[in-house]
Parts: sequence; C-alpha cells; structure tokens
Amino acid sequence: MIEAAVTSHPLDPSRILDAQGNIRPRLLTESFDRAVTKYPGHVAIDFLGREWTYGDLGQEVARVAAGLQELGLKKGDRFGLCLPNTPYSVILYYAVLRAGGVVVQLNPLYSDSEVEFLITNSGAEMVAVPDLEQLHGKVAAAWGAKDSAMRRIVLCPMADVLPFWKSVGLRTLKRSALARKRSNIAYTDYRDLAAHQPTLSPVSQDPHDVAVLQYTGGTTGQPKGAMLTHASLAANSAQMLLHIGEERDQQERTLGVLPLFHVFALTCVLNFGVEIAAELVLLPRFEMDEVLKTIKRKPPTMVFGVPTIYNALGALPDDKVPDLSLVRTSISGGAPLPLEVRKQYEARTGSPVSEGYGLTEASPIITSNPLLGRTPVKDNSAGPAFPHTVVEIRDPETGAMMPQGEKGEICARGPQIMKGYWNRPGATEETFIDGALRTGDIGYLDEDGYLFIVDRIKDLILCSGYNVYPRAIEDAAYEHPAIKEAVAIGVPDDYRGEAPKLFVALHEGEELEAAQLHEFLKMRLNPIEMPDSYEFRDELPKTLVGKLEKKQLVAEEKAKAAAAREGGT
Repeated sequence: MIEAAVTSHPLDPSRILDAQGNIRPRLLTESFDRAVTKYPGHVAIDFLGREWTYGDLGQEVARVAAGLQELGLKKGDRFGLCLPNTPYSVILYYAVLRAGGVVVQLNPLYSDSEVEFLITNSGAEMVAVPDLEQLHGKVAAAWGAKDSAMRRIVLCPMADVLPFWKSVGLRTLKRSALARKRSNIAYTDYRDLAAHQPTLSPVSQDPHDVAVLQYTGGTTGQPKGAMLTHASLAANSAQMLLHIGEERDQQERTLGVLPLFHVFALTCVLNFGVEIAAELVLLPRFEMDEVLKTIKRKPPTMVFGVPTIYNALGALPDDKVPDLSLVRTSISGGAPLPLEVRKQYEARTGSPVSEGYGLTEASPIITSNPLLGRTPVKDNSAGPAFPHTVVEIRDPETGAMMPQGEKGEICARGPQIMKGYWNRPGATEETFIDGALRTGDIGYLDEDGYLFIVDRIKDLILCSGYNVYPRAIEDAAYEHPAIKEAVAIGVPDDYRGEAPKLFVALHEGEELEAAQLHEFLKMRLNPIEMPDSYEFRDELPKTLVGKLEKKQLVAEEKAKAAAAREGGT
C-alpha cells in the first residue's frame, strides 16, 4: 500500500532543460532508458493484476525492436498500432521508436473503412492487432486495399498477457472470440518478435524526426495525420513536469483507463508516466465495476480523464464512491468539463480536478489550470499557458492580435507543436499563422492570463474526448433513400461533454421513424459517431444561397438548454 505521508522536493530541471533554460529536444526513448536504468525493480505496468517491472519492459522492448528490424522495419517506416490498452501497447510503441520507425495510432473502435483509410493514408507497412477476431477483422479487411502498403500483420495473443485464470478462460471458454487467420495474409506472431536476441542494428535518430502519426480532422471528416516528433511529444511531458514543479520520493501510480491511442492518454498516461517512472495501471476499457476494483486494489496517485469518466464516478451511489485520498493530480481534457460535473466529482470524492486544453496538433496540451492546490482553479477556465508555451488571441479573419479580454481565435506557440500534416502541405500552411498554430477555437485571456474558451470555429463534435465529424454522420444518413436533407451538430451532454444530434427532412411521401434510422446508421457508423437524438422537420434551415444552415440549429439548441436551466428542468 502507498504511504500517505511522503517527502516532496523541488524538481531538478537539468535533465529536461538546456543551459539557456529552454526545453531540450530529446528522443522519447531517452526517458524510457532512464526509467529502465534507474528503476529496474519498480513496477512499470499492471494489467488486470499481472505486473511487469521496468527491467522486464526494457528487455522485452529490446528483443521486440530487434525482431522488427529482422522483419525489415527501417528508419521512417510506419507501423500501425490497432490496440486497446494492454502491455503490447507500451512495448510495441517503444520498440517501434527504438527501431527508428513511426507509430501510426489506429483507433480499434473505428469502422472497417476508417481503419483502412488510416492504414492506406499513412503508408503503414505493418500493423499490430490483438488476436481477437472483432479487432483483427478490421485490419484484415484492409489487406490488399487499393494504394495500401501493408505487407504484414503482427498478431498479439491476449492470453499471453492476462493473469493466469483469465488466460485459461480466454483459451478455453472464449475460443470463438479468437482471430481466424486468413490464408492470403502474411502474419507474424508477437511471440516470434519477442524471441529475438536484444541486439539492434544502430539507427541514427534525431529528436526532430517524426515519432507518431496521430490522426485528426475537420468538418470534412477526412482525417489528417499530425506529425508529432520525438521532440514535440517529449516536450509536452517536460512541460507537465515543470507545471507540477516538484517530485516525490515515492513512485507515482497512474490510472490508465484512457485509451493510449488517444493523444491525451499518449502524453499524460504513457509518455509522462514513463518520464517519471510511474506505475501504469492499464485497463482495456472503462467498465465501472472493473475500474472500482482496480482503484481499491491499486490506489492511484494520478488520474487523467475525460469529462465522461469524472461524471460517471461523481454520480455513483454513496457506497460505491471510490477512495481517492491518495490522488494528488487529476486533469480533465479531451472535451470541455462542465462546472457542475467538476463540482459534483470533487464533492463526492474529495479529489480536486484541474481542467486543461489542447489539441492533437499540440501533442496535445497548451494550457492547464494549476495543480496541487497551490493556486486556485478558475471556474470554466482552461487555465494559463503551459510552461514554455505562448497563447495568442487573434482576429480569425485578419489574423491581427486582439487586446487582452477580447475574443478571438486561440493560437499557440511552443516546443510541443506538430511538424505539420502528413502529406498535406496545403492544410499545414492553412493551420499556421506567423508560425503560430491556429486551433480553430474562439476564446479570450483574462487579466491573469487564464484562457476561457467560448466557441468553436470548426464544426467538430467532441464526444468523450473523441473527434466526431458531422460530415461522416450526414453522409451515412444520406444513404437512406427516404432522407432528403441531413445536418448533424453537437449538443451539450452531461455524460459525454457533447453528443451528436441529427436533424433530417424526408422526401415527400416518405415515412421513417427515429428507431428505424438509428438501426440503419448502426450499420454505417462507429459507436462514438452514433447520434444520441434525432429531430425530423419538414425543411431544414438554409442560408440565402441555399446552403444548409448549421448555426441556426446550434443556436436553437443553446436556447432550449438555457430555457431548461432557467425552468429547472
């Protein structure tokens, strides 16, 4: 059990800053090597009760990296990870980086077509996936796709990383869930990679080399691969260290329920966790009973979550609220954190939460409220700029700098900013202004430099920290022959932050029920994209030139929400 009374001391910044006091560009493997060398006996990963030390992890990464080189992975080659949170996620991440490759993050919740697009667009030659048919099938469906460079699937046996009895259960009782290999596909078993001698061929690497392709997108729904370098990702971890400002003489423990394929968890749970040699308590998904058992078994000292998680924990019955008394740092990101959700969570658990703000293109954190209670958190604020970050508020039309307190587009500079978009020079140019990253969000800075976000230029919907593109929902709806017009928007949702709502107008003489439309869309959208509500109208609002008017629908929903709050409903 972790002791409640521990000693804290000021952060020694020498390992992350250069002689001029700037964040030093580093390879991501540098912090990994430090953790392995300095704390080989510390537990690095707890996965459903099974543990790996940093020493174990170091040896496994070396063997797998050598195995990847034997398969032909060279510097700059893209390697896809289509994995939920498992030890494989951590091992393969560092093994690919160690071999000089580029990690391509693939969301296992995506549809077959979405997974295929990311594999094809990134040029990934190899993809790792668990030996579970539900996930393996998505990657296998992309084999042989037009313009695909994929030449091998690395199959990761889940039974090998589970605790003994769970492993037996998977091998015996759930055999039907295991992957079925296709005869036309080239496979490599993870076991074969890990059987290599830990001897790597030298790879010349630079901190400014691309480390991760993290896909994001805009209102068109076509994702863009943000090129995050070793230096930019390592910088965001260093900024977190500086933001906390102190270290302790005990090992920290992080609740790793956020998916590591999401950039928020990639930085805060994985990169930062390894930076401080924390124990990463990994869970493959957010399932409340398992989360509560895990918190009781391994009490965390750090929690990183999206509003959905804080809302769910804060709404538990009194006898279910977990003991979070050892948590010293909790950060909410991925979507706006409603003030009511934050206050309820803090009141029920006694654990304070600091809200931050960022985006994929910034690795991702740009601002964060103070941690550890040294300075008050400002309600509804995303906090001041992260260390070594400059936040600018600019006129979204002219690009001119706005005075303090005036609203404008949030722009940012700092060592954590991406290199650009993969094979999208035009999009890269459009997203920068005078060298600063344009976020597409509207906000202002108060007299203390705290950022307040008030609106979004992009039509992006943020559901539980995930990007949902209205165009994807609308395109799927238009496939139904009864639908004449379709508009998807995000509406406030206490649980998910935002939820998609779909407005439709039918062709004359057609009939369609919401339940029928919902079943139709389930065959075409992933669970994150599915609308929570539907509204049928004779006509949808349009601009003077006949374009469907989204702003009016957004305004109507805001007015409804305001009226409901005033009426107490």
